[in-house]
Amino acid sequence: MIFKMKIVIINYGAGNIQSLKFAIKRLGYEAVLSDNAEEIKNADKVIFPGVGEASSAMEKLKATGLDQLIPQLKQPVLGICLGMQLMCSYCEEGDTEGLGIFNDNVVKFNHGVKVPQIGWNQISELKSKLFEGIVENEFMYLVHSYYAPLCNETIAQSTYGISYSTALQKDNFYGVQFHPEKSSNAGEHILKNFLEL
Repeated sequence: MIFKMKIVIINYGAGNIQSLKFAIKRLGYEAVLSDNAEEIKNADKVIFPGVGEASSAMEKLKATGLDQLIPQLKQPVLGICLGMQLMCSYCEEGDTEGLGIFNDNVVKFNHGVKVPQIGWNQISELKSKLFEGIVENEFMYLVHSYYAPLCNETIAQSTYGISYSTALQKDNFYGVQFHPEKSSNAGEHILKNFLEL
């Protein structure tokens, strides 16, 4: 059964979109991929994915004006991985000015740990409707070399040499460093919580 809701995944050439679309479909929803400002503005839910390098991803957003549009969105928006990092004020990778939604600067791991962090890590200190039904210390799948430090907008954290933000929230904007679409049942449950916000 397909539920009626307009879900748009922002298309800017920086995301593993297929696994995200499949995860959403398994939950009974359809998502469209778009870089059209009107379509994004009129969506019920917006997902801002991202895999890749921060400065080139930001260039792509600027080329289509999406860098101006995303911070003005009023519906629930979920940034995933690089998407979350680009929603921060600044990213050390490529000396990149972010969208400034979250008041946090993304920096590189340098605490004697192997970079990138690849694999499963526990999330804790869960503080949002996004994590309803998720137990403390649940495992999520992560692949990243840069992290957002703990801040006032942190709604979940992990430890990898240092404790850092694995999720952020401000108003209608949510960001997760992990890949919910690759994080088994718990990850899909988080996606479902987002779609039902």
